[in-house]
Amino acid sequence: MPVIGTGTFGSDRYGPAEVSRAVAAAIDRGYRLIDCASVYGNEPEIGEVLSEAIAGGVPRGELFVMSKVWNDAHSPEAAIESVRASLRDLRLDYLDAVFIHWPFPNHHAPFASTEDRDPHARPYAHAAFMAVWRALESLVDEGVVRHLGTSNMTIPKLRLVLRDARIAPSLNEMELHPTFQQPELFRFCLDHDIQPVGYSPLGSPSRPARDRTEADISDIDDPVIRSIAEARGVHPVSVCLQWAISRGQIPIPFAVKPDQIRSNLDAATAPPLTPEEIEALRGVDRNNRLIKGQVFLWPGAGSYLDLWDVDGTIPGWQGYGSPAL
Repeated sequence: MPVIGTGTFGSDRYGPAEVSRAVAAAIDRGYRLIDCASVYGNEPEIGEVLSEAIAGGVPRGELFVMSKVWNDAHSPEAAIESVRASLRDLRLDYLDAVFIHWPFPNHHAPFASTEDRDPHARPYAHAAFMAVWRALESLVDEGVVRHLGTSNMTIPKLRLVLRDARIAPSLNEMELHPTFQQPELFRFCLDHDIQPVGYSPLGSPSRPARDRTEADISDIDDPVIRSIAEARGVHPVSVCLQWAISRGQIPIPFAVKPDQIRSNLDAATAPPLTPEEIEALRGVDRNNRLIKGQVFLWPGAGSYLDLWDVDGTIPGWQGYGSPAL
């Protein structure tokens, strides 16, 4: 699996044509990991780019293409159809990895605000999640999916999945950047042979407005990161990506500008961070979650923290202390 990839979530700012052009530029530059999702609304356009790249001489086996089942497809039948739709749209015979995008069937309209709620939203229900998981396992058996992954998960939920899955998750996609290092979850993944894939590896400077709060920290403005960048003669973004790669996670930055696409990939082949720099970056962690997920809350939930099992338990309808489903 490549050590760095390109993300394709740009629907809050960029249309499918712009994102697909960025994917084409990334493949031309040398990227081979493409992180897609049905909800991003651009898989047909990306599929055209992938088809042209393969026809132009890029071996299919060199590409690692990932997609995700969105929250509105949390039934076995809908999940299978979602994957088949992604295969058609991406013009591929198989997907290298498929993730369940969020562990809840709670979804929202495009451009929803943090106050908007799906009236049918509910807490995590393990039996329902595993029904979707088993449907995806059947696609691995069929050969149209190579690996299964979880996304936006927590240790309590992953413990249950590992206990009950026939095919264990190979990957876990999670928010990871220097000011949000998630050391416990990261270590748990490594200990269970689950490859961490880090989204928002640059601190998500282009994230939707609904995910911004005054308490958020900007990674690229952190004095330690800026100091290391200055000493190395690179942009702070490069330090964030080098930190991710040195740690063993796979970052998937999103970029549409050619110079950013190039410099992000260059970070993967730059001289590695020194032990002293890595230790300094360990102290940058501020538990600075940027993608909080408020729009996925259910009636009765207390705050976005109810999504993340912060006390080590899975909350029920009335938040922490109420029975899990």
